[in-house]
Amino acid sequence: MKKTPLIAAPALISVAIIWGAAFVLMKPAIEKQPIFDFLATRFTIAVAVMILVRPSVLKLIRGDILKYGFPLGAILGAGYITQTIALQETTAAITGFLTGLYVVLTPIFAWLAIRQKVARKVWLAVALATAGLALISITGLAIELGQIWGVICAILFAVHIVGLGVWSPGRDAYALTVVQLAAAGVVCWIGALANGYQAPPSEDVWFAVLFTAILATALAFFVQTWAQGIMDASRVAIILTSEVVFAALISVAAGQEVLSLKTVLGGALMVAAMLLVEWPSRKTRAL
Repeated sequence: MKKTPLIAAPALISVAIIWGAAFVLMKPAIEKQPIFDFLATRFTIAVAVMILVRPSVLKLIRGDILKYGFPLGAILGAGYITQTIALQETTAAITGFLTGLYVVLTPIFAWLAIRQKVARKVWLAVALATAGLALISITGLAIELGQIWGVICAILFAVHIVGLGVWSPGRDAYALTVVQLAAAGVVCWIGALANGYQAPPSEDVWFAVLFTAILATALAFFVQTWAQGIMDASRVAIILTSEVVFAALISVAAGQEVLSLKTVLGGALMVAAMLLVEWPSRKTRAL
């Protein structure tokens, strides 16, 4: 049995913390810089960092890498745009919980698109996630607009993952990721240039841009790819699911929000649904 290095789990937890912190940092930043401009800057820097780290990747960007990477990246970019709109309209914690729905939606979409079998536990997870979503989102007879954007984001992320699962096998993962991030950047630049691009206006916004570009995008990709090469995919997913918990905890610690009991209970149900989907069964033990 191949042993997993002790540093793997802490490294993945660090990624989850970074992603959780990114929600909190972005929240005030996008109040000072338009969403499209912020994301365009973020993805441009992230792509530049990845190319600087591995310049030889440019030789691999051709043919199928472009054919499949660009549409996948466009979907990914749309996902980040809707996620950031949700963050602008609601809180960091709720945005994190809603984004995490992609974990539950992915196997459902895989079943619809490519007839991949859905385990019974997934349907239970759907019921738990739906109950959690109802607790978080429904106030009286109304649902907040920001939460609708969050659900759309989760749908786009799930579609992206299904597409990646179909098109990525046999292709260089690093090159495909660079193309996807570049395509996401192009989508964001179209929106940014349409209204006249505005650069980050202050040091705190620049900090949020650099944090999300270098740590939450480029570095997170390095760590996740490395970890998936030495750990079972389900274990990786379970650890990364903690992102939504860290987003809530950091948001509260930073004084951005106070979680209501309804949000805590709804979030707990959604995290339970994510863990239920990703938890390895006896038939799929980690090697």
